[in-house]
Amino acid sequence: MAAVKKGDLVFVHYTGKFDSGEVFDSSVDASPLYFIVGDGDIIEGFETAVVGMNVGDKKTIVLAPAQGYGDYSDERVITTQRENFGDEFEPVLDQQLALQMENGERVIATIVKFDDNSVTLDMNHPLAGKTLHFDLELMDIKDASEMPSSCGSSCSSCSGCGH
Repeated sequence: MAAVKKGDLVFVHYTGKFDSGEVFDSSVDASPLYFIVGDGDIIEGFETAVVGMNVGDKKTIVLAPAQGYGDYSDERVITTQRENFGDEFEPVLDQQLALQMENGERVIATIVKFDDNSVTLDMNHPLAGKTLHFDLELMDIKDASEMPSSCGSSCSSCSGCGH
């Protein structure tokens, strides 16, 4: 069978770790992550790493923040008035909110601080600024026309569904 190329539907088992070795996500005990190479649905470094792999190949990659979720930006931490969320809103520390920005961008924001008058939101991806290590195993390669009709991923932190 041919090696992975742009436009292929690939199925990959992965384990993601930090520099410390702590695992932050894995598909090993679940369904493999699947995506179409070149569609940009997952982080750049992960997508680039599978190109040229054959079914059964394993590799370990290390991605700098620029190849993953980007650098952490203090500009993506904002404080807004609590009243902007409505009277019924009760913030919880580390609660994640799905927001749509004025420019149409959808972001997941994490509540990092709040008081009676304001809420501070961190709109950086939780993995922004981190070096990521991935153990990869290519499980299958298919034609992109065979893409399942559900969301394109089993990994919410790596890809698909706008994460």
